[in-house]
Order: sequence, then C-alpha cells, then structure tokens
Amino acid sequence: MTGPVRILHLHSSFSLGGKEARATRLMNLMGARARHYVLSAVPDAMGARDAVAPDIDVAYPDAAAAPPLHGKPGARRYLALARYMQGFDLVLSYNWGAMDGVMAHRMLSPFMELPPLIHHEDGFNEDESVRRNWKRNGFRRLALPTARALVVPSEQLQRIACDEWGASPTLIRNGIDVAAYRRPPTLAIPGLERRPGDVIVGTAAGLRAVKNLPELVRAVAPLPPHVRLVIVGEGPERDGIAKVAAECGMTDRLLMPGFMAASHRWIGHFDVLALSSRSEQAPIAVIEAMAAAIPVASLAVGDVAAMVADENAPMIVDGRAALTAALRQLVDDAALRQRLGTANAARAASLFDEARMVAAYGALYGKALDGRSLFG
Repeated sequence: MTGPVRILHLHSSFSLGGKEARATRLMNLMGARARHYVLSAVPDAMGARDAVAPDIDVAYPDAAAAPPLHGKPGARRYLALARYMQGFDLVLSYNWGAMDGVMAHRMLSPFMELPPLIHHEDGFNEDESVRRNWKRNGFRRLALPTARALVVPSEQLQRIACDEWGASPTLIRNGIDVAAYRRPPTLAIPGLERRPGDVIVGTAAGLRAVKNLPELVRAVAPLPPHVRLVIVGEGPERDGIAKVAAECGMTDRLLMPGFMAASHRWIGHFDVLALSSRSEQAPIAVIEAMAAAIPVASLAVGDVAAMVADENAPMIVDGRAALTAALRQLVDDAALRQRLGTANAARAASLFDEARMVAAYGALYGKALDGRSLFG
C-alpha cells in the first residue's frame, strides 16, 4: 500500500459532540498519512467540520457521490454501500446511526472484497438511556460479527456490549491533551462577568433531551444568589431550558453562551462542573474538568463515579435533591473545591492523557492495516 491511507468514516451524525471531538482529533493527528471521507446519517449535521485542521485531506461526499447512510434497510441499498466501501483501505463507523453500513459489510463481505471495518459505540440517546431497544440489540448482534473490532470508551458500555450484543469489545478510554488544561483560561466566556464572591457552576453539553439540563437548572435554583450556572453548548433544548430557568427564578443567574470550541482555553472559569444527564458513558467534559483541577458534581451515570478521584466520588449521586446537596457542599467550601480539583488533576494525568488513547487507537488501526502506522 502506497500513498495516504484512504479512510471512510460513517457517522451517525457529524455535529460536534464527544465522539466527533475524539474522531476529529485523531484525524488531525494522522496528518498527511491519511485521506478522509466523511458520511453522516444526518446530512445536515456536519458541525464538526470546523474541528478538522485546515491541512487535513478530507472530503464530505454528497448524495451524488456516495450512497445515503440512512434509509430503509434493503439489499439494493446495502449493495450500494458495500460497493462504495471497496474504494477505501479502512472503514470506521460510529454509533447506531451508522449501523446500516456495518450491516452492509456483514451481508456482502462473503461475496465481495471489502476493507476492514472497525465500529465505535459511544452511548445512547434518550430513547435507549435506561433500556436498549430489543430490535436494535438484535440488529447489532447480526451486524457486528464481520467488524474487525468494536471499540467502547467505558466499562459500562463494555458490559452492555458483552451481555446484550454478544460482542467482545475493546475498551479504549477517551483522552485529552491534559497539559493544555493545566494553564489558566485565556478565552472569556461571552456574557460572563465574575462578581466578587461569585461561584460558577458550569457544564458543557449539546442541548439535547438526554442531557437533562432543565433538571440541572432545578438543582442549582435552591442555591444562594451568588451561585451562577453556565451551560456551554447549542441544540434544540435551548428554549426549554430557558423556560425552566424562568419558572425557577433563575433567568438572571443562567448564562447560555452557545457552542465554544477550544475548551482548554475557557473551562477554567468554572468552579464546579455539574452533570445531570440521563445517559453518559465516559463524558469528555468530565475529563476536561478533571484535567483543569475542577471538582465534579454529577448524577451517577456511566463511568463517572469511577472516573473521578476517590475524594470526589461522594459528589456523584442519585437524584436532584442529592445533586443540590453535593453542589451546596462544594459551593460553601472553597478549600474542598481545591482539594478535590487537585486530586482530579492527578487522576486525569494518570488515566486520561491523550498519548495513551492515541497509542491504543494506533495499535488497533495499524493491526487492521497490516501494520501500517497512522500516527507518528
């Protein structure tokens, strides 16, 4: 094989979230070693394009150039997807929305020479946050056997894949450039002017129902007036969050500045990171906060309790009342915030540094490419 490796990325959507942040970071680190083609099952959801470095060779084929990733299952459509895959050296698929591509690979690989496919699962939307859809579980069981590997970022998802999909997943924890988060913030959060005595409770998330952000507003509302809530992100739930804030008398204490890139430049404005999601696996926002020496208060979802430092684990709780109590404890005790933040920073450096993640993906992808290296 000569020249750049041709990689086809099949995304459930390409709006910038946790999986897209990781995928684009890996694309950027591949540099000139790879040429990328990105298909999204939601063609208009392409916001992560801005996270791809300008010097990366990447294309976003339209409907005239590539078969649709989303549509009614059928042999003709799967054949078209499989034929398209033949033009690539490696196929990387992501989440349920890309599962038709995985099924096309499964059905046609006995009859066609297809490149290796590696599937990535990062979690679920609100419709599967408590219990997986049995039809989707069955589909996954049928589709995954010809995937070279199934990658998951959390121990909880690893158990689900084993128990419900009959798979043997590879656990690769999400990682970030921990050193970049040790520096003080260099970018202002629009609209945030810290007053003397203010304590900033913040979160970074897509404004989607599964993130349960109205519940976070309700959890912060009973706290004293000097506690302000900052929700960084964009999405369809913005008006609903604002409505709940008005009902709780929180309008003047809530700031929603929209999506902000380069979180290492601004997350340090938070005094506490808070999560209220119905479903998470290994949220990158938690890792970012830990690396920036910020304590975390969260509902007990996914691997969050196991991710944070032992000292921080009591702040990972069940229910809104307990979340309010954990936030109150952190708000009232600056020394506690500093102690938990310091412990989190040490844990982030030991478990979640980007170098570990890149080495693991490099080994996995390289094995599929017969030893060819994608990272320096």
